Amino acid sequence: MSFPAAAPPTRLLMGPGPSQIHSQVLAALAAPTVGHLDPVFLRIMDEVQAMLRQVFQTENAMTMAVSGTGSAGMETCVVNLVEPGDRVLCCVNGVFGGRMAEVAERVGAEVTRIERPFGEVFSADEIQEAVQRVRPKVTGIVHAETSTGAWQPLEEIAGVVHDAGSLLLVDCVTSLAGVPVEVDRLGIDAAYSGTQKCLSCPPGLAPVTFGPRALEAMDRRTAKVASWYLDIGLLRNYWGSNRAYHHTAPINMNYALHEALRLVLQEGLDARFARHMLHHRALKAGLAAMGIQYSGSPDHCLPMLNSVLIPEGADDAAVRGQLLNQFGIEIGGGLGPMKGKVWRIGLMGETAQSSNVLLFLAALQQCLASQGVALPMDSPTAAASAVYLES
Repeated sequence: MSFPAAAPPTRLLMGPGPSQIHSQVLAALAAPTVGHLDPVFLRIMDEVQAMLRQVFQTENAMTMAVSGTGSAGMETCVVNLVEPGDRVLCCVNGVFGGRMAEVAERVGAEVTRIERPFGEVFSADEIQEAVQRVRPKVTGIVHAETSTGAWQPLEEIAGVVHDAGSLLLVDCVTSLAGVPVEVDRLGIDAAYSGTQKCLSCPPGLAPVTFGPRALEAMDRRTAKVASWYLDIGLLRNYWGSNRAYHHTAPINMNYALHEALRLVLQEGLDARFARHMLHHRALKAGLAAMGIQYSGSPDHCLPMLNSVLIPEGADDAAVRGQLLNQFGIEIGGGLGPMKGKVWRIGLMGETAQSSNVLLFLAALQQCLASQGVALPMDSPTAAASAVYLES
Protein backbone atom coordinates (compact mmCIF):
# COMPACT_ATOMS: atom_id res chain seq x y z
CA MET A 1 0.00 0.00 0.00
CA SER A 2 1.40 3.40 -0.93
CA PHE A 3 0.77 6.64 0.88
CA PRO A 4 0.74 10.18 -0.50
CA ALA A 5 3.38 12.64 0.64
CA ALA A 6 2.39 14.73 3.63
CA ALA A 7 1.17 18.07 2.32
CA PRO A 8 0.01 20.23 5.23
CA PRO A 9 -1.79 23.45 4.30
CA THR A 10 -0.51 26.90 5.16
CA ARG A 11 -2.28 28.16 8.29
CA LEU A 12 -2.18 31.41 10.20
CA LEU A 13 -1.50 30.11 13.71
CA MET A 14 -3.33 32.39 16.14
CA GLY A 15 -4.09 29.81 18.78
CA PRO A 16 -2.36 28.95 22.07
CA GLY A 17 0.59 27.41 20.23
CA PRO A 18 2.38 26.57 18.09
CA SER A 19 2.96 30.02 16.65
CA GLN A 20 4.06 31.18 13.21
CA ILE A 21 7.66 30.26 12.37
CA HIS A 22 10.15 32.54 10.62
CA SER A 23 11.38 31.25 7.27
CA GLN A 24 14.97 31.32 8.54
CA VAL A 25 14.03 28.98 11.39
CA LEU A 26 12.38 26.58 8.96
CA ALA A 27 15.47 26.75 6.76
CA ALA A 28 17.66 25.90 9.77
CA LEU A 29 15.63 22.72 10.26
CA ALA A 30 16.65 21.62 6.78
CA ALA A 31 20.40 22.12 7.31
CA PRO A 32 22.60 19.00 7.04
CA THR A 33 22.43 16.75 10.07
CA VAL A 34 25.71 16.10 11.89
CA GLY A 35 26.48 13.82 14.81
CA HIS A 36 25.37 14.78 18.30
CA LEU A 37 29.04 14.91 19.43
CA ASP A 38 30.32 16.61 16.29
CA PRO A 39 32.45 19.68 17.17
CA VAL A 40 30.15 21.88 15.08
CA PHE A 41 27.08 20.70 16.98
CA LEU A 42 28.83 21.12 20.34
CA ARG A 43 29.54 24.74 19.40
CA ILE A 44 25.87 25.20 18.52
CA MET A 45 24.91 23.77 21.92
CA ASP A 46 27.22 26.25 23.64
CA GLU A 47 25.67 29.13 21.72
CA VAL A 48 22.13 27.92 22.44
CA GLN A 49 23.00 27.95 26.15
CA ALA A 50 24.50 31.42 25.96
CA MET A 51 21.48 32.82 24.13
CA LEU A 52 19.01 31.10 26.47
CA ARG A 53 20.76 32.77 29.40
CA GLN A 54 20.14 36.14 27.80
CA VAL A 55 16.47 35.39 27.12
CA PHE A 56 15.92 34.02 30.66
CA GLN A 57 17.96 37.02 31.92
CA THR A 58 20.16 34.82 34.09
CA GLU A 59 23.77 33.87 34.69
CA ASN A 60 22.78 30.30 35.62
CA ALA A 61 25.37 27.88 34.27
CA MET A 62 22.81 25.07 34.20
CA THR A 63 20.66 26.53 31.43
CA MET A 64 19.92 24.32 28.45
CA ALA A 65 17.30 22.88 26.09
CA VAL A 66 15.84 19.55 27.18
CA SER A 67 14.97 17.16 24.35
CA GLY A 68 11.19 17.20 24.57
CA THR A 69 8.29 19.66 24.55
CA GLY A 70 7.39 22.14 27.30
CA SER A 71 5.79 19.37 29.36
CA ALA A 72 9.18 17.62 29.40
CA GLY A 73 10.60 20.84 30.84
CA MET A 74 8.00 20.72 33.59
CA GLU A 75 8.80 17.10 34.38
CA THR A 76 12.55 17.80 34.30
CA CYS A 77 12.23 20.48 36.95
CA VAL A 78 9.86 18.51 39.17
CA VAL A 79 11.61 15.13 39.08
CA ASN A 80 15.01 16.67 39.79
CA LEU A 81 13.90 18.93 42.65
CA VAL A 82 11.41 16.59 44.32
CA GLU A 83 11.94 13.27 46.11
CA PRO A 84 9.26 10.95 47.51
CA GLY A 85 7.78 12.44 50.66
CA ASP A 86 8.86 16.03 49.93
CA ARG A 87 6.26 18.71 50.54
CA VAL A 88 5.33 20.66 47.41
CA LEU A 89 2.99 23.65 47.18
CA CYS A 90 1.33 24.15 43.78
CA CYS A 91 -0.57 27.30 42.88
CA VAL A 92 -3.45 26.23 40.64
CA ASN A 93 -5.44 28.82 38.67
CA GLY A 94 -5.61 26.94 35.38
CA VAL A 95 -4.89 23.69 33.60
CA PHE A 96 -1.12 23.91 33.75
CA GLY A 97 -0.88 24.67 37.44
CA GLY A 98 -2.95 21.54 37.94
CA ARG A 99 -0.64 19.58 35.67
CA MET A 100 2.39 20.63 37.71
CA ALA A 101 0.65 19.35 40.83
CA GLU A 102 -0.12 16.03 39.15
CA VAL A 103 3.49 15.56 38.06
CA ALA A 104 4.64 16.20 41.64
CA GLU A 105 2.12 13.69 42.96
CA ARG A 106 3.39 11.06 40.53
CA VAL A 107 6.91 11.60 41.88
CA GLY A 108 5.59 10.79 45.35
CA ALA A 109 5.47 14.29 46.81
CA GLU A 110 3.04 15.43 49.49
CA VAL A 111 1.28 18.04 47.36
CA THR A 112 -0.76 20.91 48.73
CA ARG A 113 -2.77 22.93 46.24
CA ILE A 114 -3.95 26.46 46.69
CA GLU A 115 -6.47 27.53 44.10
CA ARG A 116 -7.92 30.60 42.43
CA PRO A 117 -10.72 30.58 39.87
CA PHE A 118 -9.56 30.18 36.27
CA GLY A 119 -8.40 33.56 34.96
CA GLU A 120 -7.49 35.03 38.35
CA VAL A 121 -4.00 35.38 39.87
CA PHE A 122 -2.50 34.84 43.32
CA SER A 123 -1.50 37.59 45.72
CA ALA A 124 1.78 37.49 47.61
CA ASP A 125 -0.21 37.41 50.86
CA GLU A 126 -2.04 34.23 49.81
CA ILE A 127 1.22 32.52 48.97
CA GLN A 128 2.88 33.74 52.16
CA GLU A 129 0.11 32.22 54.28
CA ALA A 130 0.38 28.93 52.38
CA VAL A 131 4.17 28.56 52.48
CA GLN A 132 4.28 29.39 56.18
CA ARG A 133 1.61 26.78 56.83
CA VAL A 134 2.96 24.03 54.55
CA ARG A 135 6.73 24.72 54.69
CA PRO A 136 7.22 23.14 51.26
CA LYS A 137 10.54 22.18 49.73
CA VAL A 138 9.29 23.51 46.37
CA THR A 139 6.64 26.10 45.51
CA GLY A 140 5.41 25.93 41.91
CA ILE A 141 3.52 28.67 40.09
CA VAL A 142 2.62 29.48 36.48
CA HIS A 143 3.88 32.82 35.18
CA ALA A 144 1.68 32.79 32.05
CA GLU A 145 -1.28 30.43 32.28
CA THR A 146 -1.93 29.29 28.71
CA SER A 147 -5.38 27.96 29.52
CA THR A 148 -6.72 31.30 30.80
CA GLY A 149 -4.47 34.14 29.59
CA ALA A 150 -3.65 35.13 33.18
CA TRP A 151 -0.33 36.94 33.77
CA GLN A 152 0.89 36.16 37.29
CA PRO A 153 2.90 38.93 39.03
CA LEU A 154 6.09 37.52 40.57
CA GLU A 155 7.69 40.64 42.07
CA GLU A 156 7.05 39.85 45.74
CA ILE A 157 6.60 36.11 45.56
CA ALA A 158 10.22 34.98 45.45
CA GLY A 159 11.04 36.72 48.73
CA VAL A 160 7.99 35.24 50.42
CA VAL A 161 8.86 31.75 49.17
CA HIS A 162 12.53 31.96 50.13
CA ASP A 163 11.74 33.33 53.60
CA ALA A 164 9.86 30.07 54.19
CA GLY A 165 12.90 28.05 53.09
CA SER A 166 11.26 26.94 49.84
CA LEU A 167 12.50 26.82 46.25
CA LEU A 168 10.55 28.78 43.63
CA LEU A 169 9.68 26.85 40.45
CA VAL A 170 8.07 28.87 37.63
CA ASP A 171 6.29 27.78 34.45
CA CYS A 172 7.40 30.20 31.71
CA VAL A 173 6.18 28.16 28.74
CA THR A 174 4.08 30.97 27.27
CA SER A 175 5.89 33.98 28.73
CA LEU A 176 9.50 33.45 27.63
CA ALA A 177 10.45 36.00 24.92
CA GLY A 178 6.98 37.56 25.05
CA VAL A 179 7.12 39.41 28.38
CA PRO A 180 10.08 39.85 30.76
CA VAL A 181 11.24 36.66 32.47
CA GLU A 182 13.88 38.00 34.88
CA VAL A 183 15.16 34.86 36.54
CA ASP A 184 18.09 36.38 38.45
CA ARG A 185 16.44 39.66 39.47
CA LEU A 186 13.31 37.91 40.72
CA GLY A 187 15.21 35.08 42.41
CA ILE A 188 13.55 32.24 40.50
CA ASP A 189 15.28 28.98 41.43
CA ALA A 190 14.12 26.89 38.47
CA ALA A 191 12.11 27.67 35.36
CA TYR A 192 11.04 25.89 32.23
CA SER A 193 9.58 26.88 28.88
CA GLY A 194 8.82 25.55 25.40
CA THR A 195 10.03 26.46 21.95
CA GLN A 196 6.65 26.72 20.18
CA LYS A 197 5.23 29.83 21.83
CA CYS A 198 6.93 33.24 21.79
CA LEU A 199 10.25 31.80 20.59
CA SER A 200 8.45 30.91 17.32
CA CYS A 201 10.24 27.61 16.86
CA PRO A 202 8.60 24.23 16.19
CA PRO A 203 7.65 22.24 19.29
CA GLY A 204 10.27 19.74 20.42
CA LEU A 205 12.64 21.37 22.91
CA ALA A 206 12.14 22.69 26.43
CA PRO A 207 14.43 25.47 27.68
CA VAL A 208 15.17 25.07 31.41
CA THR A 209 17.33 26.93 33.88
CA PHE A 210 18.42 26.02 37.43
CA GLY A 211 19.93 28.43 39.94
CA PRO A 212 22.44 27.72 42.71
CA ARG A 213 19.81 26.86 45.34
CA ALA A 214 18.17 24.37 43.00
CA LEU A 215 21.49 22.71 42.18
CA GLU A 216 22.34 22.46 45.89
CA ALA A 217 18.99 20.75 46.51
CA MET A 218 19.72 18.27 43.73
CA ASP A 219 23.16 17.55 45.14
CA ARG A 220 21.57 16.74 48.53
CA ARG A 221 19.20 14.15 47.09
CA THR A 222 19.14 10.77 48.81
CA ALA A 223 17.10 9.00 46.11
CA LYS A 224 17.83 8.65 42.42
CA VAL A 225 15.93 10.93 40.08
CA ALA A 226 12.80 9.05 38.97
CA SER A 227 13.51 9.68 35.27
CA TRP A 228 16.79 8.56 33.75
CA TYR A 229 16.14 10.54 30.56
CA LEU A 230 15.47 13.81 32.42
CA ASP A 231 18.11 13.44 35.15
CA ILE A 232 19.98 16.75 35.27
CA GLY A 233 22.86 14.99 37.03
CA LEU A 234 23.40 13.08 33.79
CA LEU A 235 22.37 15.80 31.36
CA ARG A 236 24.77 18.33 32.88
CA ASN A 237 27.63 16.07 31.82
CA TYR A 238 26.41 16.23 28.22
CA TRP A 239 25.61 19.95 28.14
CA GLY A 240 28.61 20.79 30.33
CA SER A 241 32.33 20.66 29.57
CA ASN A 242 32.57 16.85 29.88
CA ARG A 243 30.38 16.21 26.83
CA ALA A 244 29.66 12.70 28.08
CA TYR A 245 27.22 10.81 25.88
CA HIS A 246 23.72 10.73 27.30
CA HIS A 247 21.26 10.54 24.42
CA THR A 248 21.07 11.43 20.75
CA ALA A 249 19.87 15.01 20.82
CA PRO A 250 17.40 16.24 18.16
CA ILE A 251 20.13 17.85 16.07
CA ASN A 252 18.01 19.80 13.62
CA MET A 253 15.63 21.05 16.30
CA ASN A 254 18.63 22.57 18.04
CA TYR A 255 19.57 24.25 14.76
CA ALA A 256 16.07 25.72 14.65
CA LEU A 257 16.20 26.91 18.27
CA HIS A 258 19.61 28.45 17.66
CA GLU A 259 18.20 30.49 14.78
CA ALA A 260 15.03 31.40 16.68
CA LEU A 261 17.04 32.66 19.65
CA ARG A 262 19.37 34.56 17.33
CA LEU A 263 16.35 36.34 15.83
CA VAL A 264 14.94 37.14 19.28
CA LEU A 265 18.19 38.76 20.39
CA GLN A 266 18.64 40.51 17.05
CA GLU A 267 15.25 42.16 17.57
CA GLY A 268 16.10 42.93 21.20
CA LEU A 269 14.12 41.80 24.23
CA ASP A 270 12.64 45.20 25.05
CA ALA A 271 11.57 45.75 21.44
CA ARG A 272 10.05 42.27 21.32
CA PHE A 273 8.10 42.83 24.54
CA ALA A 274 6.84 46.17 23.20
CA ARG A 275 5.78 44.54 19.92
CA HIS A 276 3.71 41.92 21.71
CA MET A 277 2.04 44.60 23.82
CA LEU A 278 1.26 46.84 20.84
CA HIS A 279 -0.51 44.11 18.88
CA HIS A 280 -2.35 43.00 22.01
CA ARG A 281 -3.67 46.55 22.46
CA ALA A 282 -4.78 46.69 18.83
CA LEU A 283 -6.49 43.30 19.05
CA LYS A 284 -8.22 44.29 22.26
CA ALA A 285 -9.53 47.51 20.70
CA GLY A 286 -10.82 45.63 17.67
CA LEU A 287 -12.55 43.00 19.79
CA ALA A 288 -14.11 45.69 21.99
CA ALA A 289 -15.57 47.27 18.84
CA MET A 290 -17.43 43.98 18.32
CA GLY A 291 -18.56 43.92 21.95
CA ILE A 292 -16.20 41.06 22.84
CA GLN A 293 -14.68 41.21 26.32
CA TYR A 294 -11.72 39.47 27.93
CA SER A 295 -12.43 36.63 30.34
CA GLY A 296 -9.89 37.35 33.06
CA SER A 297 -8.88 40.24 35.26
CA PRO A 298 -8.19 43.28 33.04
CA ASP A 299 -5.11 44.07 35.15
CA HIS A 300 -3.52 40.67 34.52
CA CYS A 301 -4.12 39.83 30.86
CA LEU A 302 -1.24 38.37 28.88
CA PRO A 303 -0.41 40.25 25.69
CA MET A 304 0.46 37.08 23.77
CA LEU A 305 -2.45 34.84 24.84
CA ASN A 306 -5.81 36.61 24.71
CA SER A 307 -8.67 34.74 26.37
CA VAL A 308 -12.01 36.31 25.40
CA LEU A 309 -15.62 35.51 26.18
CA ILE A 310 -17.58 33.98 23.31
CA PRO A 311 -20.37 36.43 22.44
CA GLU A 312 -23.96 35.38 23.08
CA GLY A 313 -25.47 33.55 20.14
CA ALA A 314 -22.15 32.44 18.64
CA ASP A 315 -21.47 28.75 18.08
CA ASP A 316 -17.95 28.10 19.42
CA ALA A 317 -17.00 25.18 17.17
CA ALA A 318 -18.71 26.63 14.09
CA VAL A 319 -16.84 29.93 14.34
CA ARG A 320 -13.49 28.26 14.85
CA GLY A 321 -14.25 25.86 12.02
CA GLN A 322 -15.17 28.69 9.64
CA LEU A 323 -12.06 30.64 10.58
CA LEU A 324 -9.95 27.58 9.82
CA ASN A 325 -11.65 26.34 6.67
CA GLN A 326 -12.55 29.63 5.01
CA PHE A 327 -9.72 31.89 6.16
CA GLY A 328 -6.98 29.46 7.18
CA ILE A 329 -6.84 30.96 10.69
CA GLU A 330 -6.46 28.76 13.78
CA ILE A 331 -7.57 29.96 17.21
CA GLY A 332 -8.04 27.91 20.35
CA GLY A 333 -11.09 26.95 22.35
CA GLY A 334 -11.36 26.89 26.11
CA LEU A 335 -9.93 24.21 28.39
CA GLY A 336 -11.38 22.68 31.54
CA PRO A 337 -14.21 24.77 33.00
CA MET A 338 -13.63 27.39 30.28
CA LYS A 339 -14.52 24.97 27.46
CA GLY A 340 -17.25 26.42 25.27
CA LYS A 341 -17.03 29.77 27.09
CA VAL A 342 -13.87 31.38 25.70
CA TRP A 343 -11.67 31.64 22.66
CA ARG A 344 -7.90 31.77 23.10
CA ILE A 345 -6.27 34.03 20.54
CA GLY A 346 -2.49 33.82 20.29
CA LEU A 347 -0.19 36.69 19.34
CA MET A 348 3.08 34.89 19.94
CA GLY A 349 6.41 35.66 18.36
CA GLU A 350 6.11 35.82 14.57
CA THR A 351 2.31 35.81 14.84
CA ALA A 352 2.35 39.24 16.52
CA GLN A 353 2.04 41.32 13.34
CA SER A 354 -0.44 44.05 12.41
CA SER A 355 -1.44 42.25 9.20
CA ASN A 356 -2.45 39.19 11.21
CA VAL A 357 -4.44 41.21 13.73
CA LEU A 358 -6.35 43.09 11.04
CA LEU A 359 -7.04 39.95 8.99
CA PHE A 360 -8.29 38.06 12.02
CA LEU A 361 -10.61 40.86 13.13
CA ALA A 362 -12.18 41.15 9.68
CA ALA A 363 -12.55 37.37 9.41
CA LEU A 364 -14.09 37.03 12.87
CA GLN A 365 -16.55 39.83 12.14
CA GLN A 366 -17.66 38.01 8.97
CA CYS A 367 -17.98 34.66 10.79
CA LEU A 368 -20.14 36.16 13.53
CA ALA A 369 -22.29 38.07 11.04
CA SER A 370 -22.87 34.89 9.02
CA GLN A 371 -24.26 33.26 12.18
CA GLY A 372 -26.61 36.17 12.78
CA VAL A 373 -24.80 37.36 15.90
CA ALA A 374 -25.82 40.95 16.65
CA LEU A 375 -22.74 43.17 16.49
CA PRO A 376 -22.19 46.88 17.12
CA MET A 377 -21.85 49.03 14.04
CA ASP A 378 -18.26 49.99 14.93
CA SER A 379 -15.51 48.70 12.65
CA PRO A 380 -13.08 46.38 14.49
CA THR A 381 -10.31 46.98 11.95
CA ALA A 382 -10.74 50.74 12.26
CA ALA A 383 -10.47 50.47 16.05
CA ALA A 384 -7.29 48.39 15.78
CA SER A 385 -5.84 50.71 13.13
CA ALA A 386 -6.39 53.67 15.47
CA VAL A 387 -4.13 51.98 18.03
CA TYR A 388 -1.44 51.48 15.39
CA LEU A 389 -1.73 55.10 14.22
CA GLU A 390 -1.41 56.38 17.79
CA SER A 391 1.73 54.33 18.34
